[in-house]
Amino acid sequence: MHDPRFDKLAKSLTGFSTALRRGDKVLIEAFDIPAEMTIALVRAARELGALPFVQVHQARVSRELALGAEADQYALLSKVELARMKQMDAYIAVRGSDNIAEMSDIPADQLQLISQKMKPVLDHRVQKTRWCILRWPTPSMAQQASMSTEQFENFFFDVCTLDYAKMQPGMKTLAALMEKTDVVEIKGPGTDLRFSIKGIPALPCGGKHNIPDGEVFTAPVRKSVQGVISYNAPSIYQGTAFDSIRLEFKDGKIVNATANNTKRLNEILDSDPGARYVGEFALGFNPHILHPMRDILFDEKISGSFHFTPGQCYENASNGNKSQIHWDMVNIQREDYGGGTIRFDGKLIRENGRFVPKALQALNPENLV
Repeated sequence: MHDPRFDKLAKSLTGFSTALRRGDKVLIEAFDIPAEMTIALVRAARELGALPFVQVHQARVSRELALGAEADQYALLSKVELARMKQMDAYIAVRGSDNIAEMSDIPADQLQLISQKMKPVLDHRVQKTRWCILRWPTPSMAQQASMSTEQFENFFFDVCTLDYAKMQPGMKTLAALMEKTDVVEIKGPGTDLRFSIKGIPALPCGGKHNIPDGEVFTAPVRKSVQGVISYNAPSIYQGTAFDSIRLEFKDGKIVNATANNTKRLNEILDSDPGARYVGEFALGFNPHILHPMRDILFDEKISGSFHFTPGQCYENASNGNKSQIHWDMVNIQREDYGGGTIRFDGKLIRENGRFVPKALQALNPENLV
């Protein structure tokens, strides 16, 4: 039976998020999602006069390919995928899988090989297309979020079809303030960080790229980061679950890294020289997302959170850091997670997850729902 929420979401992704126009070519990648949702996206794109192209993926098949990945094979695949991506004006990916750890037993060198070979495709998609990606609700995601399947589905559609236009004024104010800021200081349990964001653009994200959304991001000056951070949100990266990640910085570089799986953490951070430097700093404020669920597209938008990301910077907020990884790690500063403060050039900007300056209070949760 067709769910009308599919149509509402598809229209939001093709209309608001990627702003499809007549004649636009859009690649729709469907990863283990209902055919009905893929069809809804195709129809919504056509209604706007766009030309939809579709590729369907299955996680178990992708895993099998990754297990036997060879350099020549993925070099050719990258060339083919890049040629197709260069023909596209927009890109929409909806990613679902009942097993979020499907790739967890792929050897690290295989995953690094794939990431390295496919990076030109990712770079072109991010830099040259209007793109949007989101996860699809599954029973395993509901379990991660400690919700029933029906409860999580309702939560998912509420979050993903939020009126993101409400965020625009507050986000623009925050972005403008960040672009005037030199020194950022962040303190909280196990965290005492200091770094500069001077001269680096700040970008508001309100439903245009990642769904769900609700953040403003920039990047630290590459060698300015000093201090320590303890992340209190769990994370999954390259199929491996991580808890209690703690990073120490000296002159921008991660000089010590520990977690529940310290060996694997350091293997990832040793992927290339840029993996031990930070490529993104962002503040999250989606009012519906309150607790982590090991899904970064949700977790990085948690109300009252920030993320501090080892690896590749974004081209439009560049600090010059290059890497094959981009690992969004999240710290939640609301009182129920231990609290904390963020200061810009000595001025208190956020305390215990709530914006303090009057001009930014529009981003506090009661003003966004």
